[in-house]
Amino acid sequence: MSTATRYTPVAVVLHWLLALAIVGTFGVGFYMADLPFSLQRVKLYNWHKWAGVTILALSALRLLWRLSHRPPADLPMPAWQARVAHAVHVLLYIVFFAVPLSGWAMTSAKGYPIVWFGVLPLPDFVPKDHDLGELLEEVHGWLAYGLAALVLAHVAGALKHHFVDRDGLMARMSLRRR
Repeated sequence: MSTATRYTPVAVVLHWLLALAIVGTFGVGFYMADLPFSLQRVKLYNWHKWAGVTILALSALRLLWRLSHRPPADLPMPAWQARVAHAVHVLLYIVFFAVPLSGWAMTSAKGYPIVWFGVLPLPDFVPKDHDLGELLEEVHGWLAYGLAALVLAHVAGALKHHFVDRDGLMARMSLRRR
């Protein structure tokens, strides 16, 4: 497969790093949400916040890379499928930012600092406000579930192209060079 039909190596690495980070962070977030207060829960919350900030940074890098590097040409497909694929990608980029930013805002509103990897203290995103923190917790949760649904739609579309259409779409984002 030629470089004109593949994403750049940087785009591929950012795609898969974000995919792993998002799936892992969602899993930890889902697991930790109902844990009773304990040292384990505090550790998981800190890990989750660090991962969220990392996802935010990787998302910014990915968006900057995407805006400065043209993707490969679209594969032939019905117009409705191209529109759905485009919409899913746009929504993914939106929630790549919305989920971690809502988590950061929620954490700030609840009065809990974020110290990225225990080293870099981040400023509060919003002022401390209990009611706002509770609202943002709901927003963060719903956005996370929305992200999960979009990821599932993205994966389903990729698998459809691979197993039904057999059009080589998945090879464009493969970690292996061909």
